[in-house]
Amino acid sequence: MLSKKFRLTGSKNFKKVQDEGSIFQSVSFGIAYIDRKDINPSRFAFVVSTKISKDAVDRNRFKRTMSEAVRTSTIDVRNGFDVVFLAKSLITRTPASDLMKEVKASLKQVGISG
Repeated sequence: MLSKKFRLTGSKNFKKVQDEGSIFQSVSFGIAYIDRKDINPSRFAFVVSTKISKDAVDRNRFKRTMSEAVRTSTIDVRNGFDVVFLAKSLITRTPASDLMKEVKASLKQVGISG
């Protein structure tokens, strides 16, 4: 689980990322992100809607997998970003190991991770 300082919470923060942020599309998810231009740690949020899976167990598993991938790479993540991962329906057919690799590769491609 991500520690509290790395979690993006609050509807105002989500709205700001949605309105002012950039979007990157990966195979299993999209990433909406914004550079806050400060030195505070980057914050992350994970959204898996009921359109993806009606089963809460599955939705939580996808969130935990993406969260774990981010947690293991927080040492490489640059400060000052707010990032929201938005799951696509293809995530249900993606193995956890591939999903973790995809998260790490996407963060590098966007420039959030080094």
